Amino acid sequence: MKILMVLTSHDQLGDTGRKTGFWLEEFAAPYYAFKDAGARITLASPKGGQPPLDPKSSEPGSQTDATRRFDADPAAKAALAATRRLADVKPEDFDAVFYPGGHGPLWDLAEDADSIGLIESFAGAGKPAAFVCHAPGALRRVKGADGGPLVKGRNVTGFSDAEEEAVGLTGVVPFLVEDELKAKGGIYSKAADWAPHVVRDGLLVTGQNPASSTPAAEALVALLRELRPGA
Repeated sequence: MKILMVLTSHDQLGDTGRKTGFWLEEFAAPYYAFKDAGARITLASPKGGQPPLDPKSSEPGSQTDATRRFDADPAAKAALAATRRLADVKPEDFDAVFYPGGHGPLWDLAEDADSIGLIESFAGAGKPAAFVCHAPGALRRVKGADGGPLVKGRNVTGFSDAEEEAVGLTGVVPFLVEDELKAKGGIYSKAADWAPHVVRDGLLVTGQNPASSTPAAEALVALLRELRPGA
């Protein structure tokens, strides 16, 4: 299995003066789920190089077994520091793509032409794509084969309005993931705040929040094994 992971390059939390980026658990948990499944992992971001880490995701209360494993893994840290530029990535080289969240993707990946084209290429080629937490926002401008929104009529989830309100950023983010998925015709569902919730609709996998990172990655691996028995 060859899996591409796409991370944000955006580090500014609106006009608050605070930093944002990707959420560590949402990268680390899927990374090790893929690695432990025997996958070959390639990391990419719009700008390439080291993607910005949301500082809140490295605070003690946000740590998990996966983040602690990452902190003790020099090879993983080196790989993260050297992500490929998204414009240089060829979709045909991969079997699936996974987008970790964090608030950063709402600013860059949601609008990035290379990201939009990449997701459309995976969908057109019948390859799975998975997104967790805020990363489903990257589907905002992605079109399906019929020219309409890719999520239209599809079962999806993502960071809920209630969760955004709980972290106090409803008025800071450029759009709310739940509202945007609904506006694009997605059939949105959610669990209780911070509870794991993963939705699979065909080749599209979405997870609601950080707790959904591992099950979303596992759902992607299961989907790949269905498509490629013996992988």
